[in-house]
Amino acid sequence: MTETLAGIAADEGLMQSQFVIEMDRQMRAIDPYGEFDRLSTAELLEPFILTKEKRREIPLVGDPDETVVARIKAYYNAISAMIESECGLMAVPLVHLSHEGFGRVIITVGKLVVLDRSVRDVHRFGFPTLSKMKDEADKVLSVALELIGEHSKVAGL
Repeated sequence: MTETLAGIAADEGLMQSQFVIEMDRQMRAIDPYGEFDRLSTAELLEPFILTKEKRREIPLVGDPDETVVARIKAYYNAISAMIESECGLMAVPLVHLSHEGFGRVIITVGKLVVLDRSVRDVHRFGFPTLSKMKDEADKVLSVALELIGEHSKVAGL
């Protein structure tokens, strides 16, 4: 068991959080051949964790491969699913990336844009720890829910 994997699996409370459960669900959903069936949740989420050492090993310039793009989509799909579960309205993520690793992520609820984020260097997409990944998702979720509350008519369209 790698140090990163051991660190992920060690925090039992974090592993039982709604975000981690949803990330597990989203990662398993993108696996058409069942290769992830034998993996634990910690093993599934390990590629999202990029320590400083791992980040240094990745070149500054590079094109994202299909697995990195799939992980990015799974992350934003999980946030969208959590928005849906909180407010009961359909949240739709749109991830548009160029072959060079630049692009935009938008999540809409009805006609309301609740997330609009430019992304770059997606071949280096990751978080220092699972806790920081969850914290970032929680921030996005709280802002989205606040926007939906303020503009409920637009979100309901």
